[in-house]
Amino acid sequence: MSDNLEIVHLKDLTIVRISGKLTAEDYDTFVPEVEKQIAEFGKLRLLVELHDFHGWTLAAVWDDINFDMKHWNDIKRLAIVGESKWEAGMAVFCKPFTGAKVKYFDHTNLEQAKKWLVEEEE
Repeated sequence: MSDNLEIVHLKDLTIVRISGKLTAEDYDTFVPEVEKQIAEFGKLRLLVELHDFHGWTLAAVWDDINFDMKHWNDIKRLAIVGESKWEAGMAVFCKPFTGAKVKYFDHTNLEQAKKWLVEEEE
């Protein structure tokens, strides 16, 4: 696994910690890990923690869009936790590519993000 990507599974909750710039190689690690969890638990809750995040390479953007389209209905909730204003915009950008409920949280509200992820569906 790359130095800028960490994945932790807690049953139907997958935590992805990202720093630096995401590459296609990161998706080669991320996608099989998450697909294994989907196969085992069905719909997942996904917590993406961004720290010192610098975006994606062009190939990684393509991999991200492909993942989102393939797994449109496999994510229940997606919480994005970040440190900057442009990362908040990622939550808005992600919504058309997933059937999940998506919400951004500032890094100071990590615990609130975790609570939101496990709330019962309305």
